This record gives sequence, C-alpha cells and structure tokens, in this order.
Amino acid sequence: MSFEDKIEYKNNAEVTDEHLNELFSASWPNHQPSSFRMVLSLSLVYVCAFRATELIGYVNVAWDGRSHAFILDPTVHPRYRRQGIGQQLVLSAIAAAREHGVAWMHVDFEPHLREFYAQCGFRASEAGIVNLAG
Repeated sequence: MSFEDKIEYKNNAEVTDEHLNELFSASWPNHQPSSFRMVLSLSLVYVCAFRATELIGYVNVAWDGRSHAFILDPTVHPRYRRQGIGQQLVLSAIAAAREHGVAWMHVDFEPHLREFYAQCGFRASEAGIVNLAG
C-alpha cells in the first residue's frame, strides 16, 4: 500500500475549529486561531484530507450561488507536502463543484504555484483585484 492509499478525502467532513486551527497554525506562519463555522456554512463544499483521524489537508470552495466557484485556503500540513495531497484536494474540489453545476472555477495564486495549478487543469487568465483592507 502506498502512502497515498492511507489518505482519505471527505467532502464536508465533520471537522472542528480546533482541528482546522491546528492545521492552519502548522501551515501558515501568521495564522491567528479563529472560528471556521461561518466559512464552512457558506461554502459550496470543502474537502478535508485525513490520515487516520488526523486532519492533514483542507480546501474550501466558495461560490456565487450560480455558475462561478473559487478555490480558497488550500492547505496541506508541512509534514505531508509534495506527496500529491494538495493536488487531490483541488481535483476533488473541482469534481464536487462540477457536480453542483458550476461552470467556472477560479483560483488566485502566487507565481511559484503556477505549475501546480496548471497540473490541476487551470489556465492563466487576466483578472483584477482591489485590496479593501488597506
């Protein structure tokens, strides 16, 4: 059995703020613990990766309620990176969005992640952004 066979991916899994904050604290240096309840309740779908009972990956799909969805917060615990988990999370999110009738999946990313997202099926497009937080 390969390492990948030991990972279970679940859509809209029962997951606690404690588990998500542990994952995000390990993965994002400036993460401040917070509640994920509102985010999860408004998501089209979110996908979690588990190794046994340990949450090791997460991705959220936000949407406009119709045809556009957005990949947000793809996160893999540092101990498990570069093993295909992030790609499987994103592909699972795309599949779930497709099942809900979404026509367009969007993602914003930093330049060093271009190849990763290309392998997940994304192509480059022009977009604009405004920083409302200042």
